[in-house]
Amino acid sequence: MAIRVYNTMTRTKEAFVPREPDTVAMYVCGPTVYNHIHIGNARTFLTFDVIRRYLEWRGFDVTFVQNITDVDDKIIRRAAEEGVSTAELAQTYTVAFRSAMDALGIEKPSRQPLATQTVPRMIAMVERLITSGHAYEVDGDVYFSVRSFPGYGKLSGRDINELESGARIEVDERKEDPLDFALWKAAKPGEPRWPSPWGEGRPGWHLECSVMSEQELGLPLDIHGGASDLIFPHHENERAQSEAASGTTFVKYWLHGGLLQVNAEKMSKSLGNFMFLKDVLAVYPASVVRLFMMQTHYRSPLEFSTDRLEEARTAYERIAGPLRDLEVAKRSRARERAEGSWTAGAWVSRLTKGIEDAKARFIEEMDDDFNTAGALAAVFGLVREMNAFMWEGPGIGAHGENLPVLERAAAGIKEPLDVLGIEIEAKATPASEYPPEIIELAVDYAGYDGTDGAEAVDALRKARDVARSQKNWVVADAMRDRLQELGLLVEDRPDGTHITYGR
Repeated sequence: MAIRVYNTMTRTKEAFVPREPDTVAMYVCGPTVYNHIHIGNARTFLTFDVIRRYLEWRGFDVTFVQNITDVDDKIIRRAAEEGVSTAELAQTYTVAFRSAMDALGIEKPSRQPLATQTVPRMIAMVERLITSGHAYEVDGDVYFSVRSFPGYGKLSGRDINELESGARIEVDERKEDPLDFALWKAAKPGEPRWPSPWGEGRPGWHLECSVMSEQELGLPLDIHGGASDLIFPHHENERAQSEAASGTTFVKYWLHGGLLQVNAEKMSKSLGNFMFLKDVLAVYPASVVRLFMMQTHYRSPLEFSTDRLEEARTAYERIAGPLRDLEVAKRSRARERAEGSWTAGAWVSRLTKGIEDAKARFIEEMDDDFNTAGALAAVFGLVREMNAFMWEGPGIGAHGENLPVLERAAAGIKEPLDVLGIEIEAKATPASEYPPEIIELAVDYAGYDGTDGAEAVDALRKARDVARSQKNWVVADAMRDRLQELGLLVEDRPDGTHITYGR
């Protein structure tokens, strides 16, 4: 099955055919570095990190370019508020952004140009646009003439005759048309500036992405990504100026991610309803945050709440459970399981099929416009099969004879999660790390006579399952309470008691 992507330009899913076989030129709008990024910004960067990872896993050589906007109105205002230079402020938050991306497990871009390093090329593009009649100068400012570009509005689905000057379009009576946007801004006192044919000034925001993407990747780009709130005016303006300057298609596939919301409102600094990514990561591991975001398709809105993050933490533990159980079982080398009417061979066949089905479904879902929600459902399906084998079926076997198929299942869980950048901590707790009281507890409740912490926990699990089967809730609850006091997590699942430690 070919990879299919939803193209914002055509509003349909299309077969993904890059400009050159087996290579992908991918550009994603980066941050404006005037503050720490919030969790909503992080969703966009995570979305395209996952898309990049999957394309690479499928065999494509991806060149991933992301810009850094280090000169902008917001940076100028914030620097003035803090009493520092714009360069100092931008450098501080560029470092903070890169650190946050590392913490979230985002792969580094192939190249990450800065706007301030690309000004001469921006000036050159503006000159081309003026020469071709697509731009004009007024008192040191240069504007793009929107009506000179016949396709304006196609990306965002807007009729140019119905667009109104307003909240997101700078009003300036000197412009020939209210829709025209700034390519170059004449410098004001105290602002950063560069020499140009129109006097000292600085580039407009939209210009930098057009210049940097063409410089780093050539045209047309295979993929241009960003959040859905960039479709208009930013990406619409990018497309107009790039195609007017180059005379060729700017982008083959426009991909846009849905926004993170709080109480159905966009998360943003202007609304004051945001949380910094660094603060979220101080409480929740990166893999839990990634799992939370990937449980919703990237184009759909995602409601943010700590309750949802806690649900993701629980989901993470469901995945980690059988992988940890396998490590414990490998150490003890034996786990008795009732086979019921199934033979061990039937269980092996069932798990083998589960491994194959999970990988096939993972690919099918990700090929369908990078549907991470469906891909994770495939992983959880294999988790259930592995749990069933371990707890309802034959387990590892008295002599470890089922270890090969269980390790294939574990690999079948880990591989797609690696593709998604979700790292699962599956190491079994060393016996030496269990609290010493666990042995005494196993002696009291399970008649255990050994000295191994993992074996003691397994004995307690079996004893608690017996108590529950006999409806001896006083003993079962007492065991659960004592175990939890010692820092172990006790879960009652359909297949019996699960006990884990060290989470």
